[in-house]
Amino acid sequence: MTEKDKKPCFSKTKETQSNSRFYNYTLFIFISLTTWFLVLFLYLPPTVPTNSKQQNTHSLHKTKNLNSINNENYSHTPFSVYIYNLPPQFNFDLLKNCSHLNIYSNMCPHVANQGLGQPLPDMATDLGLGSDSGHAPWFATHQFLAEMIFHARMENHLFRTWDPSRAMLFYVPFYGGLHASSKFSETNHTVRDELAVRLEDFLRSQPWWDRHQGKDHFMVLGRTSWDFMRTPGGSDFGANYLLNLPRVRKMSVMTVERHVWKGSNQHGIPYPSYFHPSTSQQMLTWQQKMLQLRRPHLFTFIGAPRKGVEKAAIRNELIRQCGESTRCNLVACKNTEGSSKCYKPSEVIKAMSSSEFCLQAPGDSFTRRSTFDSVLAGCIPVFFSPHTAYTQYGWFLPADGEEYSVYIDGEKGNVRVKIEEELLKIPRERVERMRNKVIDLIPRVTYKHPNASDDDAEFKDAVDVTIAALAKHVQTIILGGKNKSNNNQIL
Repeated sequence: MTEKDKKPCFSKTKETQSNSRFYNYTLFIFISLTTWFLVLFLYLPPTVPTNSKQQNTHSLHKTKNLNSINNENYSHTPFSVYIYNLPPQFNFDLLKNCSHLNIYSNMCPHVANQGLGQPLPDMATDLGLGSDSGHAPWFATHQFLAEMIFHARMENHLFRTWDPSRAMLFYVPFYGGLHASSKFSETNHTVRDELAVRLEDFLRSQPWWDRHQGKDHFMVLGRTSWDFMRTPGGSDFGANYLLNLPRVRKMSVMTVERHVWKGSNQHGIPYPSYFHPSTSQQMLTWQQKMLQLRRPHLFTFIGAPRKGVEKAAIRNELIRQCGESTRCNLVACKNTEGSSKCYKPSEVIKAMSSSEFCLQAPGDSFTRRSTFDSVLAGCIPVFFSPHTAYTQYGWFLPADGEEYSVYIDGEKGNVRVKIEEELLKIPRERVERMRNKVIDLIPRVTYKHPNASDDDAEFKDAVDVTIAALAKHVQTIILGGKNKSNNNQIL
């Protein structure tokens, strides 16, 4: 057999083994790099180029800037909140008798859905703004249920701790507003005050109270402070004695209207409106819609006349001036809840979102929920008393009222100017700046849906702002300094 007739014979020599390992290693590196680049391409968001379309994201950027400025390093703030597990007589047991929680109306529909009330799935459609994608963020929320909504939000809050030794703040979830309204017609003061006194006894027995003598404790009330500050010899309008109790006076109390002269431990928080988004996208979508709306009316007044209330005497004048102006949209309220547009959320927001300015006259007290409906609708509020907002909501609204509102003196129930003429004097550029500021403020005066995620990417709502501001305030008190920002300055 010749050499040519021999078939080649391949054997696994050292050389072929080395080549095989080299090829396998090269193939592994190639596949790994390819997989890595695919992951980067598929899962990392693309960079948005700078172009004219960014003008439509005004609300997005402004909202993020606002919250990053006012809540700097929010998610890394070293504080946490412990929620007392109160005996149910102080909160949940009250809801079992929901039909008798208010002497004027049945509260059962309102305390549903953790205090949000009945859902309004067609709200966006009713407003002529299309339909909401996914879970509709609209509810027929009662104005006096901030205490329930706040509690529900805190139950799942990012800063909640189950260990009291780690807590900086102690939350006492007493539904004092609901209890107070159920006792307005009670003539026996001892019976009217009984539950509040029991709450003070409970606090007295808690070991964590003594750590800072209650300075790190707080509660939230959904009604005005006047409903909890009955004084001996004063007028009896159904109030109880809760805010006058010694231990409660040592706490911080969040309420929708603080006592301007005697409420040194009280802090105003927003009345809840009808919008309770679960995501930042729902918030940003709403803000952009409010920026883009055409507003054919110069101003709007929504309300009813009042009798025998000095602070509300101005209402007759506002109704008269609005009715005589072709530039004003008057929504007159009737006293019967079922027959008035004033009690229909879509009608309220529709009227306000079609106007440049919304008149905010005092009612039974200085403040009103309408102020926050106005902000939600991107309508610049017009105040006639500094106590309707300026001395109330320093943690939520700019210290300089001219940034977002107009003030017309009406302290004594008189308006000596023609409102239409005063509003027309305001330069167009300032109107635009004020409206943009109002729309930027929407997140911080809104209560998220209680089941919303507390992811860092989500916006900070009224509860988040309250907790951050309260932590700063309490820390200042405990350290013995004066809280110069209390009720005077936005954070």
